[in-house]
Amino acid sequence: MITNFEKSNFLRKKAASLIPGGAHTYSKGDDQFPQLSPHSIVKGKGAKIWDVDGNEFIDWGMGLTSVLLGHAYEPILEVVKKELDNGCNFIRPSFIEAEVAELIKEQIPSAEMVKFGKNGSNATTSAVKLARAYTGKEIVLRCFDQPFFSIDDWFIGDTHISSGVTEKTKSETKHFKYNDIEDLKNTIDKYRALGVACVILEPAATEEPKEGYLQSVKDLCEKEGIVLIFDEVVSGFRFHPKGAQYLYGVTPHLSTFGKAMANGFSISALVGQKDIMKLGGLEHDKERVFLLSTTYGGETHHLRAAQKSIEILNQNDYEVTKHIWNVGKTIKENYNKLVEKYSLQEYTNMMGIDCRPYFYFKDNTIRTLFLQEMIKNGVLVQGIVPSYSHKDSEIKQTIDAFDYSLKVLSNAISNNEVNKLLIGNAVKPVFRKYN
Repeated sequence: MITNFEKSNFLRKKAASLIPGGAHTYSKGDDQFPQLSPHSIVKGKGAKIWDVDGNEFIDWGMGLTSVLLGHAYEPILEVVKKELDNGCNFIRPSFIEAEVAELIKEQIPSAEMVKFGKNGSNATTSAVKLARAYTGKEIVLRCFDQPFFSIDDWFIGDTHISSGVTEKTKSETKHFKYNDIEDLKNTIDKYRALGVACVILEPAATEEPKEGYLQSVKDLCEKEGIVLIFDEVVSGFRFHPKGAQYLYGVTPHLSTFGKAMANGFSISALVGQKDIMKLGGLEHDKERVFLLSTTYGGETHHLRAAQKSIEILNQNDYEVTKHIWNVGKTIKENYNKLVEKYSLQEYTNMMGIDCRPYFYFKDNTIRTLFLQEMIKNGVLVQGIVPSYSHKDSEIKQTIDAFDYSLKVLSNAISNNEVNKLLIGNAVKPVFRKYN
């Protein structure tokens, strides 16, 4: 059992005094994990990570879904190390930028032109800006059932954590329900007079689209003169190497990618129709759009990481993709069998799409006790993010940890001891108005 976090606890306090929130990503913060947990990670290899106290864990977060192949995956590291010998950033573009853009164009159905950035928010915010410039309208309609689109104000203003966002900005983003075409129609009708620039949604997040839903969304957008944006920052390359848009057979006007695109290296991409994308270029006579001009967007080693990742994903009849879907399915099925074994159906289950399943818990105290017991058993988990490096041994250890942790949970609920067994506070949602 892992219970020693002495060095982590020291760094936890140090980080909290130096960094707002104690981490540079809110979903990595202390409020997202039990008190009895590692704070600081030293290294990762494959599907495992090690903390500052020397504890070893199976990692099911995998860089917030960005690490698709595995931590420190050798074929990726090889091309990165080789490219670093040539430098990484120059006064003019590297030839690699056009090389990888061409690869993306061949890979993704919606990619007639490509622009690189460093994170998903860069890409989604730029897509919104392009849509507004192209249509001359301002209102953004975003899918309400999907948790995150950007750190930028156009999205954050439409959440519970909107402090610091102007009322005007808040008023320019509205939302609609996923998998409900009538709700989208009604929302467009409601705000048509204000001018709807774009509809942005993940083609699939926690559930798959109903038959014909995505095509109906596209048809409606084209009828109304609205730009359709697929946020594939998470689904891209995870659901399929050609994107979820390929998997579900619907091509949006613009789409965004990041996360698993380069196996954890920081790169994102905005892609789309040439007539829209060219507004950010030099070959037109319309008003210019200042689009994704980032110092680090064309860093060569990150582009090489993306190039090699895509090459690997395309190999052997999409072997990596099939593995990821199978791992998620296996984990989900075994978790739910154990939930039945311990009669916990009222309190928890695992739901979602096999390549990205997630936990449901009745409340956050129960969730936190489960996470705490999993950590004791050497498994660090929030949701399940399968990678190519999650093999039979990692799966078996995880299922064994499920068995142990759900048994503890069952006994705690039966004996009304959940709060007694939990060390520290329950985890909290990221999007909340007050701490």
